[in-house]
Amino acid sequence: MLKRKARYFLLILVLCVFSSCFQIIEEINVANNGSGTVNLTVNLSASKTKVASLMLLDSVNGYKVPSKQTIQKEMEEAVVYLRSAPGISNVKKTLDFENYIATISFAFKNIANINNVNQNVLKKMKIKAINNSSYSFNPETGIFQRRYTHTKEALIEYNKLKPEVKNVFKEASYTSIYRFEKPVESSVNPLAKVSKTKKAVMLNVGIMGLINGKTNITNQISLAK
Repeated sequence: MLKRKARYFLLILVLCVFSSCFQIIEEINVANNGSGTVNLTVNLSASKTKVASLMLLDSVNGYKVPSKQTIQKEMEEAVVYLRSAPGISNVKKTLDFENYIATISFAFKNIANINNVNQNVLKKMKIKAINNSSYSFNPETGIFQRRYTHTKEALIEYNKLKPEVKNVFKEASYTSIYRFEKPVESSVNPLAKVSKTKKAVMLNVGIMGLINGKTNITNQISLAK
């Protein structure tokens, strides 16, 4: 595990900040034995025309705009980090500069392997991690847990931004999707929704709620035995 670094509002986020809408999507698929896969996505496609124009500039309002080569380099750093992480395998990345969608996916032997990994990957992708989360899954009881802790650092950094930049975060969203092989019996977070198939739980919230600590994404999901 790499040592945590205080790296905030970095390369891809610079583009997010000056687009009208962006999404961070975290998908976790958990098998009955506790292994599974993760897919992390940063999606700027709703503002791709504006982002494409920004990419032609050196800087905007004092913020340096990264080149495609720089973004590719940072993505590769995330891949290298993941390939060295315990219990992680099958690491893949995609970078779509037509729609401005970046993804990293990987497999894990045990869900404990991803604790802190997703946050570090987002940092490597130059996205500020806005919370601390840990995951657990007990195959015997069929209980999946995400423990979430808000960090004040995100709000401190947010408050340093210019007013026009702060406004962008009002439209930004974070989505987590958990998929299982067995049906879901219960999900304790009132913000989360269970799919019609009963095998997936989705939580979609505004990033501002995570930054200011008003939204809690802690959840405990119980599967059918």
